[in-house]
Amino acid sequence: MNLPFRKTCAALAATCGLLAASASQGAESAFIIPPPAADQTKDQALQEKAVIAGGCFWGVQAVFQHVKGVTNAVSGYAGGQASVANYDAVSSGRTGHAEAVEITYDPKQVSYGQLLQIYFSVAHDPTQLNRQGPDSGTQYRSTVFPANDGQRKVAEAYIAQLNQTGVYPKALATTIEPLQAFYPAEGYHQDYLVRHPYSMYIMVNDVPKVQNLAKTFPDRYRDKPVLVN
Repeated sequence: MNLPFRKTCAALAATCGLLAASASQGAESAFIIPPPAADQTKDQALQEKAVIAGGCFWGVQAVFQHVKGVTNAVSGYAGGQASVANYDAVSSGRTGHAEAVEITYDPKQVSYGQLLQIYFSVAHDPTQLNRQGPDSGTQYRSTVFPANDGQRKVAEAYIAQLNQTGVYPKALATTIEPLQAFYPAEGYHQDYLVRHPYSMYIMVNDVPKVQNLAKTFPDRYRDKPVLVN
């Protein structure tokens, strides 16, 4: 499927001065941040799930598909009702959903807090309110959707910790919302970066995120992504 019209326009606008910069240093810089002081202990469960939102789900999914210990990363919608959990409705910004990613991971290989460190460092800019890069609207908000009380406590403590570090130019805009449900996005949204690596939007906004992951977290990066399809 072709790149949605609004993202085509945003990508074309972004190329005016940004494409050359992204090729050499990335469209956005990684935030070098400490790991969470409070984290969940390693669980005996074979897998856990985490749901996060931080702008267009294409780039967030791509980042976590390259993280060791992640067994699946699915683009979808969280924060709204099932009846309007579709791309056309969510794109209006009126459904309450956020473009989100559901991450399935092995807690013995990567912890919830370590996933959040990557999320706050390279997956998006958590200081932007209801926007990421060229995309604006509440559907692009920075939000953590904890699956349980343990995840909520880790997320709350980490946001407070990061706000005290002075690493960011301003306070984090990240919210914490209860996870009512996660709705997988349409099939054409899955593995989008892998299937459309030369899309202008992807090259400008999302490829640099994966590059930043490799540079900032080399011990957690894997070259071959885990794919949905």
